[in-house]
Amino acid sequence: MKELKAYLLREKEPIEASIRQALAGLHPLVRPVAEHVLLAGGKRLRPLLVILSARAGGYDGPDLHALAAALELFHSATLIHDDILDHAETRRGQASTHLEFGLTESVLAGDVLLALANRIVARTGNPALTECVSEAIQETAVGEMLEIAQGRIPDFSEDDYLKIIIGKTAFLIQAAAEFGAILAGRDDQARAAAREFGRHVGIAFQLVDDALDFEADSEHLGKPAGTDLREGKLTLPAILYLKTLESEVRNELVAEITSRRLDHQTLGSLADAIDKGGFSGKTRTQAEEYIAVALKALPAFASGSEARILAQMAQYITTRQR
Repeated sequence: MKELKAYLLREKEPIEASIRQALAGLHPLVRPVAEHVLLAGGKRLRPLLVILSARAGGYDGPDLHALAAALELFHSATLIHDDILDHAETRRGQASTHLEFGLTESVLAGDVLLALANRIVARTGNPALTECVSEAIQETAVGEMLEIAQGRIPDFSEDDYLKIIIGKTAFLIQAAAEFGAILAGRDDQARAAAREFGRHVGIAFQLVDDALDFEADSEHLGKPAGTDLREGKLTLPAILYLKTLESEVRNELVAEITSRRLDHQTLGSLADAIDKGGFSGKTRTQAEEYIAVALKALPAFASGSEARILAQMAQYITTRQR
């Protein structure tokens, strides 16, 4: 992992500088709202994927970091909107944007970030790049709608859950990997491989995120443990646990979770049972399987140092603790 850490250290400041530069031109009413989420930290996985994928194809133009930063603007816009939909109170260890600045202001700031990111991409004059990110934005919104509807889906299953996380998380990570390949002018085969890699990394990333929700405390996560249950979400650790229950008990518990009727003590006991029952660990095992698929796609679009760093990034995802 040393090569990955060194690469991250080298690329972090140019990425951060590009984000700050993009935000500097925003209206004074919007900028503090956008900065609240964008400058609070974050893994910068999506811009890093753009950079690695582009360089794997031989592209290292002067606009690379600015374009990579656009993917982080897209991502942050979805976080603002996601927190509003989930009534989330914290994000990255601080108050959620809508609690800090207001609901209406946050909705509009998220819209502004989406528009700004689109403008940055559109300036390239490359319709394939615009198509790539537009598809990701569309699918992210569909994933959000599927999640909202999960309480109305009879016998909500692992397949239903997978459709949600592909939309909510994997599509934008897939787009980041493909975006770099498009920048580099890669052929259809290399682009498809980049998509495959990003898609499976994205699924694994969300699986680990959902496992962490039951494993870690608020100090490590930047939000309270068991948050997904409190927000009425059925994620894979919970789904695997629920499958062990009698159907009548399971159906009643699902209804109580998705309608947010469970009290604090019951939620805590349920989260504890899910973690101690090994269902977080089983979720991580599934994440490892998706990473194995992602790594098989890697040689078709990356080689040399970029391939090694992409592989290290993928492997890190399954072991991360925050």
